[in-house]
Amino acid sequence: MGWDRPILTDSGGYQVMSLSELTKVSEDGVSFRSHLDGTAHMLTPERSIEVQRLLGADIVMAFDECTSFPASEEQAEASMLRSMRWAKRSRDAFDAGGEHAERAALFGIQQGSMFEGLRRRASEALIEIGFDGYAIGGLAVGEGQAEMCRVLDFAAGMLPKDAPRYLMGVGKPDDVVEAVRRGIDMFD
Repeated sequence: MGWDRPILTDSGGYQVMSLSELTKVSEDGVSFRSHLDGTAHMLTPERSIEVQRLLGADIVMAFDECTSFPASEEQAEASMLRSMRWAKRSRDAFDAGGEHAERAALFGIQQGSMFEGLRRRASEALIEIGFDGYAIGGLAVGEGQAEMCRVLDFAAGMLPKDAPRYLMGVGKPDDVVEAVRRGIDMFD
């Protein structure tokens, strides 16, 4: 890549959501056709970790399913539960990565859409698996700043205070200020 500074990668969950017309999500992972040449591909938690390792990432994200907005609580729950199963598979694949796993950090991604109970369950599952840091995903997907802040009012506090807390996909100055007020440490 030619970059000798820290690299943070994404697992592909957001891209799966944003290109949903080209994808099919299953328990195994996500099958999709390239928007460039139409070839078929399969992205699994294990393959996502492998690609991030091959890029030499210093901070790696567990593979997740980013829930689109709006979503019903039933849709958000199914997506969150799948993300937690994929988080465990991501952890296992990362830990099997030898030298890369020793020098890089793996972050789990809290999902649950706008629902406090789902985000709490996701946080508990991620903490049980154990990660070096924790990301809040599924925000900045069209819900607006007021709703994002409402979710951050409870979501950030569900994650360990002694590990980095990263809000994915947010970078507008006023959003950053509001997120820092709520306990967020990292942005992209």
